[in-house]
Amino acid sequence: MLDRSLSPAAPAPLFARHDGTPVGWAVSPAQVGYPAAVAAMEARAAAIADGRAGELVWLLEHPPIYTAGVSAKDADLLEPDRFPVYRTGRGGQLTYHGPGQRVAYVMLDLNRRARDVHAFVAALEAWLIRALAQLGVAGEIRPGRVGVWVARPGREDKVAAIGVKLRRWVSFHGIALNVAPDLSHFGGIVPCGVTRHGVTSLADLGAQATLAEADAALKASFEALFGPVEPAPPPL
Repeated sequence: MLDRSLSPAAPAPLFARHDGTPVGWAVSPAQVGYPAAVAAMEARAAAIADGRAGELVWLLEHPPIYTAGVSAKDADLLEPDRFPVYRTGRGGQLTYHGPGQRVAYVMLDLNRRARDVHAFVAALEAWLIRALAQLGVAGEIRPGRVGVWVARPGREDKVAAIGVKLRRWVSFHGIALNVAPDLSHFGGIVPCGVTRHGVTSLADLGAQATLAEADAALKASFEALFGPVEPAPPPL
């Protein structure tokens, strides 16, 4: 299992693909609707499992929506009519997606890496922490709370969420990094079921990064942990 206290300066965990094959890296330039994105992602994950397609990381933005993972509680949906709500098979509870937030759907074949769910989640956390460090933000993890957090005077805020699913040891869904979303949109839910802490973004923290700059940091950090990438078309 990977060390969940990994800092950006620590040696990279060995979560690379056994044969060194590059991962496709796709970026959608326009917002993508959630149902269509999930259908495309699930089809690609199935094709990866069948050996018909290569691994893929797909970066995109969604229009404003709420998504409910398998552990979501109805009581945590405070404003059900504010934005469309989608029930989804990923892990986790309720979260928000919208413009200014970089979503990365991660479709990796753990049969060719390591069949260790805890190590995989830890590697995703380390990926985000390294990317945030490149953008001037000190991201941290907390026991019992999946995702990446930022310590602030008198409180802790979440800057990135993680929600994944595995089928036949191929991952899908992924991470969401708050670059510069409208943070008031999180007010319609209890994000990830956590009531004692808030939500923040790079912009809120004073790190004026663009989506393109966040993408560059995510790409460099991903390669350090998971291996090389190569440009690929979005699946949709």
